[in-house]
Amino acid sequence: MVVLNKIYTRTGDAGETALGDGSRVTKYSARVSAYGTVDELNATLGVARLHAEGEMAERIAMIQNDLFDLGADLCTPNMDQDAEREYPPLRIAQAQVDRLEAEIDEMNPKLEPLRSFILPGGSALAAHLHICRTVCRRAERLSVELSGDEAVNPVGVKYLNRLSDWFFVAGRIANNNGADDVLWVPGANR
Repeated sequence: MVVLNKIYTRTGDAGETALGDGSRVTKYSARVSAYGTVDELNATLGVARLHAEGEMAERIAMIQNDLFDLGADLCTPNMDQDAEREYPPLRIAQAQVDRLEAEIDEMNPKLEPLRSFILPGGSALAAHLHICRTVCRRAERLSVELSGDEAVNPVGVKYLNRLSDWFFVAGRIANNNGADDVLWVPGANR
């Protein structure tokens, strides 16, 4: 259980922060950049959720919870020590990736195949989901970069990869099942 009864601690005033295992790193470390970008994605998704209703809002809420799980996963280094810990850290699970894939598979048949790239826009929800998609891709790139130097849960990287696809498909659903997508016209303004 998390208890936050004091918000500021002053422990980060010198430019360091604590990770999930208690170790301290600089606030610009690759690990902090990765989970910080996941946090940014979650905040961005919160804005998108303001424009969602029904099943879409429910799915977004689930993803927001998953993103907190992913942040907890990324902020706890040394995966090789998970089995030895008194309290095993939270790690993203394959079932969370599978759920995203099932939702994409359920949404995609409602859409006509694309004959052009689409521009971010259309409805407010679609535009916000496209922002989420790009922030998600950045979180994925930072997580992959981190994995070049430190152990990272590969399922977490897979989750981010699938999630950006989910945002793309959901953005099209939010545009009247793709009917209101804004199509790119190559060279239109030459």
